[in-house]
Amino acid sequence: MLSHTLRITRSHWHGAGAAGLAVLLWALVPLLVSAAGELPPLRLSALALLAGALGTLPMASRRHRHESAGDRGHGGGVPGPVLKGIEVKDQAVKNMAVHAGGALLVAGAVGACFVAFDRVPTAEAALITYTWPVLFLLANRWLVLRRLPLATLGGTLLAFSGAALLVVPQALSGGLSGAWGGYLLAFVAALCWAIFSLASQVPGYRLGERMPHLLLIASVMTGVASLAMEGVIEPPSPQALLATAALGLGPYGIAMLAWDRALGDPQAHRLGNLAHAVPVLATLFLVIAGVTTPDWRLPMAAVLVLAGSMTAAR
Repeated sequence: MLSHTLRITRSHWHGAGAAGLAVLLWALVPLLVSAAGELPPLRLSALALLAGALGTLPMASRRHRHESAGDRGHGGGVPGPVLKGIEVKDQAVKNMAVHAGGALLVAGAVGACFVAFDRVPTAEAALITYTWPVLFLLANRWLVLRRLPLATLGGTLLAFSGAALLVVPQALSGGLSGAWGGYLLAFVAALCWAIFSLASQVPGYRLGERMPHLLLIASVMTGVASLAMEGVIEPPSPQALLATAALGLGPYGIAMLAWDRALGDPQAHRLGNLAHAVPVLATLFLVIAGVTTPDWRLPMAAVLVLAGSMTAAR
């Protein structure tokens, strides 16, 4: 009994540590993007995703071998040749669909986020992008309960009122052609991350195991888009390459695997609340680094987004 309790406690601390690491690395995204500012956003997306794919491949491969060994240990009947052929074909089609859909969501999330950072103030775009946990909760509650509880609706309105505190003054001053495009792209990034998080909850998709492949395919997608829309550019400086490598290995590499590990924890429903701290930490890092000038709207918006996310998660 004592050893069982110790295993549960140790697993919980491992899950909490993994979730905390993922949140900290995600909060560094706006700061690392600013450090690699000389690169066009789509080119930066392609290189960062490539670094994430190469960095996570060894860890994901080792995990896949452990899971495959466990599956073989369970045994099972051998299907007939015809049935086996049908199952293999269906599985191949499913794998292609999951890889294409997952990679498209990652490419859309990262590419739209980085382009938004390029068009509007980084801190404001980051706060809008990091409303994705609220969107995830909305969709999750509806799929599970077929209704939206009052706490979820109230928290959503509270969170988006924080985003509106940043968007409305810019929109009023710039009109329809002002910063609307950047804010819309930040919302698209949030929507893509919310859908990706929903797909991660489907056991058959196994997105955590497929992460290196998804990042690699997404890198090709954003790379092709970069060549078509941004053209060929000069080689980046060592500082930009270093920031890009850190961006790929950290927030889009280690953090993704760490978050997938946290979601497998028995207390995952509680650890998931840590994601709501990302916008506050991201804003704090930008202000400390001097990238963003302190403004009363930024901390107010961050608090509203955090309070709304926590309310919606109740």
